[in-house]
Amino acid sequence: MSTPPPLRVGLVGYGPAGSFFHAPLIAATPGLVLDTIVTSSPERRAQAAAEHPGVRFADRAEELWARAGELDLVVLASPNRTHVPLATEALEAGLPVVVDKPLAATAAEARTLAALAEARGLLLGVFQNRRWDGDFRTVRDLIERGALGEVRRFESRFERWRPQLKGGWRESGDPADIGGLLYDLGAHLVDQALALFGPAALVYAETAAVRPGASADDDAFIALTHASGVRSHLWMSAVTPLLGPRFRVLGSTAGYVVHGLDPQEAALRAGRRPGDGTPWGEAPPADRGTAGTEGSAGSDGTTAPVPTLPGDYPAYYAAVAAALRTGAAAPVTAHDAAATLDVIEAAHRSAATGETVRL
Repeated sequence: MSTPPPLRVGLVGYGPAGSFFHAPLIAATPGLVLDTIVTSSPERRAQAAAEHPGVRFADRAEELWARAGELDLVVLASPNRTHVPLATEALEAGLPVVVDKPLAATAAEARTLAALAEARGLLLGVFQNRRWDGDFRTVRDLIERGALGEVRRFESRFERWRPQLKGGWRESGDPADIGGLLYDLGAHLVDQALALFGPAALVYAETAAVRPGASADDDAFIALTHASGVRSHLWMSAVTPLLGPRFRVLGSTAGYVVHGLDPQEAALRAGRRPGDGTPWGEAPPADRGTAGTEGSAGSDGTTAPVPTLPGDYPAYYAAVAAALRTGAAAPVTAHDAAATLDVIEAAHRSAATGETVRL
C-alpha cells in the first residue's frame, strides 16, 4: 500500500507563536510538510529559510487563498485581531484552518466560524497546546483513574514575574487587539478546566492592570462552579514575585500538587525539536508532583511522589493530520473555543460589576 503524499501547510505569521511553536511542530509531524510561510519581514524570512530549508514565502495571507488548490491546511499564528477575518477568508477559499488561541474575541464570533466551517465541510481547529502539557496529562490521568476520589476543587496557576511592560498588542487595552491575560493565559487555564470537568455554570472574576502604564489586565483570578459541581480556581498573572503551585487538585480521598512549568515551551524556544534524538517533554525527577493526604491528630498522612507523564505537543498536529485524512473532528474544536470564550466574556462582566455571572 503506497504512502499518501504529505499534506501541505501554509503558516500565516512567523513571530514567537509561528517560529517557536507551529513551524517546528508542523515540520516534525509525519504526513505534514511546511510549504509556505506568510511574512513580509526580511529578518523573519531569513530565519525561517535557515530553519526550514526549501520553504516558500508570501507577503500576505491573501496570496494563499489565490492558490488554495496547492495547500491542504492553513495555520494562523498571526495577531489576535486577525484571527476571525483571516479564518473566514481561508474557509471561504475552501481551506481547512487551525487558529492559535484565542479563536476570537467573543463566543458568538467563534460559533459563526464553526457554522461556516461545518457548512463548507472543512476542519476548523484551535491550537490549545497546553492540553498536552505533561503536568496536565498527569492530572487528567489521576482523575480518570480515581486516584484522588471525587474531585472537589481544582486550582490552576499560570504566573510570571514580569514587572515591566514589554509592549506590543498582547498588552494593548484596545478591545480590537484582544489583549490582556484573560485572553492570553486565561484561554489556556479555562480550556483545561472545561476539558476536565465540563461546562461552567457560574463565573466570578477579579482583574487588575497593575504595572505602571498597563492598559490591559495583567493580574486576574477566575472562580468557576462547573455544572458537575466541581469548583475551579484559576490564577493568571504577570506580576507574581513568588510563584504558587502550577496545579493543586483536592479530592475526597487524596490531593495532588505540582510546581513548575511543562518543559516543552522552553525546549522549543531554545531550539530543540521533537524527534531530535533526545527524550521529548520529560520533566526532571526533581519537578515531580506529590499525591496523598496530610497527617492529622492521631493519624499519619501518606504522600508519595508522582512521576509526571511526558508532555506531548507533537500529538496535536498528529491528530490534525489524522482528522484531515479521515474527516474526524479537530482535536480542539471551535465549539470548545466558544465555551472557553463564554467564560472569558463572563469573567470580564463579573470583574466589572463584582457580581457572579450565571451561564
